[in-house]
Amino acid sequence: MRPNRPIYLDHHATTPMDPRVLAAMRPWWEENFANPHSAEHAMGREAEAAVEQARAHVAALIGADPREIIFTSGATEANNLAIKGAARFAGTDGPRRIITLATEHKCVLESVRALAAEGFEPVILPVQPDGMLDLSVLEEALRTPTLLVSVMAVNNEIGVVQDLAAIGALVKSAGGAFHTDAAQASGRVALDVNAIQAGLLSLTAHKMYGPKGVGALYVRRRPRMRLAPLFSGGGQERGLRSGTLPAPLLVGFGEAARIAASEGVLDAGRVAGQRERFLAALSAEIPGLRLNGHPTARVAGNLNLAFPGGVDAQALMAAAPGLCVSTGSACSSAEIEPSYVLAALGIPELQARATLRLGFGRFTSPAEADQAAALLAAAWRQVVARSQAAE
Repeated sequence: MRPNRPIYLDHHATTPMDPRVLAAMRPWWEENFANPHSAEHAMGREAEAAVEQARAHVAALIGADPREIIFTSGATEANNLAIKGAARFAGTDGPRRIITLATEHKCVLESVRALAAEGFEPVILPVQPDGMLDLSVLEEALRTPTLLVSVMAVNNEIGVVQDLAAIGALVKSAGGAFHTDAAQASGRVALDVNAIQAGLLSLTAHKMYGPKGVGALYVRRRPRMRLAPLFSGGGQERGLRSGTLPAPLLVGFGEAARIAASEGVLDAGRVAGQRERFLAALSAEIPGLRLNGHPTARVAGNLNLAFPGGVDAQALMAAAPGLCVSTGSACSSAEIEPSYVLAALGIPELQARATLRLGFGRFTSPAEADQAAALLAAAWRQVVARSQAAE
């Protein structure tokens, strides 16, 4: 991080771009800026080859065939294409039931709910107090013929990692299709589309140290997942996602995926170490600090912490301007209501309002972890003292 810049602990909102990713992208901004669909000339063909190399890197990260990767503008578009595309292609043939969880990302929940107006049946399952899906609840829900089940791999607020292999097996045995939003998982936990029996899987580059504005949807070829496109155009991406592909962004996405595939395990160990270092220091300063979500089945960099003393998370952030943290999903930051994810865990409103989400990343240093703990502890003491003085 640059000197005098706040300590960045918001890696679930976005990650900084890895310098190697930026270096890989630069030639495609400055030297070969050709349209990768302009196959009539050499520069276009070179750009196309670079895009296909990126597709291969993204596919390798999740154990897929490159032909199964459809590039999108990000995970929100990928999730919409997966859910709405699968439903609309199926139409009135067969089951019209779509199952998801109460803790899913807004774009998944809103996509499922929007399909109700088209005659589909949305089913929103609860989660347990630790944020994990009770597999017996899913098994019971699958007794009714189901078209699609969508379950997030890693939750964007509380960081819990669902048992995708078990979920995929249940969905397959029930004859449905399985989609997972893996935006928060890619590059952070191991993913294999065949091991989890996914028919559809969503990714985004900017959660794995790549550029913003690009993502992908894995669409299984055997047995083939059929989708209806969201919009019309020139038929790029096998007719599923029309529009000119942004070669520089895709090259960056591919490089981020390549780095994640080779360094992901090392990254996870390092990040978990900084997280635990921070948590130990902060817990020593703040008795009664509470961790929301499963204590161990969580991604390496995540902490979702409820602070004692009746403090407000917004006041805590204001008292610690040297930290970049958040109260929850960046996609819901305009909302003034407490997190719906925490509500789904049964967490009381006052506790939810006293909760911060912290995300550690590849470039978080031990010194930053120590300094962040000290800053946040001081901010908490300041807010508590101010609150007590006002009583």
